[in-house]
Amino acid sequence: MLQLLEMMQSSSGPLSILGGRKLILGSASPRRKELLEGLGLPFTVDSENTFDEAFSPGEDHREVPIHMSRGKSLGFHRPLEDDEILLTADTMVLCGNEIMGKPHGRADAIRMLCVLSGRDHQVISAITLRDSSGKIQSASDTAHVWFKNLSRAEIEYYVDNYRPFDKAGAYGIQEWIGYVGIHRIDGSFFTIMGLPVHLVWEELEKFSK
Repeated sequence: MLQLLEMMQSSSGPLSILGGRKLILGSASPRRKELLEGLGLPFTVDSENTFDEAFSPGEDHREVPIHMSRGKSLGFHRPLEDDEILLTADTMVLCGNEIMGKPHGRADAIRMLCVLSGRDHQVISAITLRDSSGKIQSASDTAHVWFKNLSRAEIEYYVDNYRPFDKAGAYGIQEWIGYVGIHRIDGSFFTIMGLPVHLVWEELEKFSK
């Protein structure tokens, strides 16, 4: 057991990337929790936040996810301890000039999927890291997604059975609609799911130096 711990704390092991600090995931998303677990890093979840998730209509669309992830970081409900790193994230679907966040109920989810049907769109996921010293670091990743022409029956079946009301763009690529409706992606599958884990790793490496 001691030998295993020493291996994990070696210069190439997952634990070393945190520099001895504790990682907090500031998100209630079960998908982000699942993806972060895949990196082999110990972390806790604390999603309590005071940030009002709003942005200016004139803001550069591609900057909105970074703005939102930074806002979630700064809106964390308590001061960070010296040995803590906070990770927050935000995901946005951009179809043409329309920003698609979480749908406001069934009708809005159906509308969004009708807009996405038969065309491509972008999924932008941003992350922010912050510590008690005030150091803050943000980055984002973009993936392209192509949907086939979805029938109204397919859209309603998905919305009624999977209720994607907590998902940007009203869909989860890892769910039924991703299996039957998405025929091409260009970029990271995990970015589309909501947490670009390769970017989390890269940014943690830089943050801990």
